[in-house]
Amino acid sequence: MAVTTEIDLAAAESAAITSIEHLEALFGKPKQTSVAKESEAMSQAEQAFIRASPFHLLATANTDGMCDVSPRGDPPGSVHVLCDRTLILPERTGNKRVDSLRNIVVNPHVGLLFLAPGVDETLRINGIARLTTHEPLLALFPMQGKIPDLAIIVLTAEVYMHCARAFRRSNLWNPSTWPEPIPVPARSAVLKEKLALREPLEEITAEGEER
Repeated sequence: MAVTTEIDLAAAESAAITSIEHLEALFGKPKQTSVAKESEAMSQAEQAFIRASPFHLLATANTDGMCDVSPRGDPPGSVHVLCDRTLILPERTGNKRVDSLRNIVVNPHVGLLFLAPGVDETLRINGIARLTTHEPLLALFPMQGKIPDLAIIVLTAEVYMHCARAFRRSNLWNPSTWPEPIPVPARSAVLKEKLALREPLEEITAEGEER
């Protein structure tokens, strides 16, 4: 789909929506089922969805409202459902930026989006998070023989299944719609150029794989 770059941003901003009333007038009220499906606790079916999910997104924000969304992946069942209102997310070793964790320390509000391969619906959870280094708890979640340094405990506040429209419109899970792979710069090549690194690409790549 072609996108024109001839857009008058000033004109677009003059038509900005600045009130909830204006927004609701544009879209109308949601259906009763869209409102009623939200709950504080996770149903048995929603808990099963989480256990089947190998991938989720974690959204956080700092005290200034600057947001961060972090992709998280592990084998299905890695996110532990402690009870109908509590999740435990082991924190795996990454690049040590710990952006999500920094945000949680100063602002515990988080959002989670769980995906399952081939499933068009997703599970959305908003809640309050806290970090723990309680060793007996961490020992329950080894990955490749390594105990996590900490875990995120999430108390759910809003839980609901999200409809399939976005995935069906995008055909994300339909291989016949996927474009042919095109050569793109590898992460190591981007870092080498952006940071003017002297190390060879092989060394930069290996360092990333070791995390």
